[in-house]
Amino acid sequence: MEHLQIATGSKADKYALLLRQVDALFQDEPDMIARMANVSAMLHETFHFWWTGFYRVQADELVLGPFQGPLACTRIKYGRGVCGTAWKEGVTQVVPDVELFPGHIACSSASRSEIVVPLYKDGQVIAVLDIDSEHLATFDATDQYYLEQLVNKF
Repeated sequence: MEHLQIATGSKADKYALLLRQVDALFQDEPDMIARMANVSAMLHETFHFWWTGFYRVQADELVLGPFQGPLACTRIKYGRGVCGTAWKEGVTQVVPDVELFPGHIACSSASRSEIVVPLYKDGQVIAVLDIDSEHLATFDATDQYYLEQLVNKF
């Protein structure tokens, strides 16, 4: 992919274009880390989120993977915070206000809302896509729908 075209229009329009670009990008790139790195960059560039990245399952914790944004927590225990909960429950977590999420891990005080989408391989969660916003209630059903489609491409 020579040039990332940034979509204009609705949030759904932007996600739809991004999904097509990911399909093209993944055709020639089998490496999971490389895919995660480019997807983080593409999402971050398209939507200007506060933090966009992946945590990979390593034994009994999530370990920081490719990301875009400020410094992040390096390791997260199973079931802890929004990311650990998404891993444990195996379902997307949409959090309108992180201050109200029981056990929230504050890697950055600037983060106000969050969405975490589990990434599966062979029926097991192998990573989570974590996106934070500096605004309350940034994420909704549209984000969940498209981000779940996106992680299914891995």
